[in-house]
Amino acid sequence: MHSLILLATRALVEQACDALMFELDAQSVSVDDADAESESEQALFGEPGMPVVDAGWTRSRMVALFQSEAQARAAADTLLAEPWAATLGFVAIQSVPDADWVRLTQSQFEPVAVTDSFWIVPSWHAAPAAASKVLRLDPGLAFGSGTHATTRMCLRWIADHAHSNVARRRVLDYGCGSGILAIAAAMHGADTVDAVDIDPAAVQASTDNARSNGVDLRAGLPNLAEGSYGIVLANILATPLKVLAPLLSAHVAPDGWLVLAGVLSRQFDELRDAYGAWFELTVADEQDGWILLTGRR
Repeated sequence: MHSLILLATRALVEQACDALMFELDAQSVSVDDADAESESEQALFGEPGMPVVDAGWTRSRMVALFQSEAQARAAADTLLAEPWAATLGFVAIQSVPDADWVRLTQSQFEPVAVTDSFWIVPSWHAAPAAASKVLRLDPGLAFGSGTHATTRMCLRWIADHAHSNVARRRVLDYGCGSGILAIAAAMHGADTVDAVDIDPAAVQASTDNARSNGVDLRAGLPNLAEGSYGIVLANILATPLKVLAPLLSAHVAPDGWLVLAGVLSRQFDELRDAYGAWFELTVADEQDGWILLTGRR
């Protein structure tokens, strides 16, 4: 495997990517900030819910992978001869050493402790000795591997309230992603669990992950959610949570709990106001600038 490395202005990145992928048979093309880790480095994205700062970097470093050095050189010669590519900068063609990419990828994901006894463990790891409850989950197409602060706070809440609240309750996981919260609720004694998401891939991931963990739940698109639930969990982001306030609130049964995550600490007032007609939300947990909000009907 060989890489062709180029420098491109913002205006040329998309066209150069298309040419490399669709005309010159590159295996892949990655793009990053050519000025990263310098005083000229640019941030394209702000915090969740904030608009994109810019559509691209002023100078981008493009790395295209080819099966052979000859292919990489032929692609460079063809691309740089195009009139529109006159300002593309050739940097280098480099050999890419062979590697066990599956093993390297797996090495990035370790077991995650939710509590002392409840752990999220990838399938290729042995469960820690201290884990009396183990949720097996591999990183995949749908959001939610247990590593993000918002997910961990929700999981902690479920584990901490297992005896008094989760057990024997009907639970709704709205925006289920990988199904991790729904599966955790089922593992901690929930009577019935519905997991819904607008993404069919998330629905399938939740179904597959539930089967792998030996728990029963219903997964489907949002119209699957019907009636009232003892616990409604929603780990999304502040903006959709505000839009969903009437719908989510309507699903909470008398004496039931609403548990919201995906909210930055500075967004608390917005969420409190959005749900004020139905709940008095309080901050139940905080981690890495994110907060977990709960309210009881």
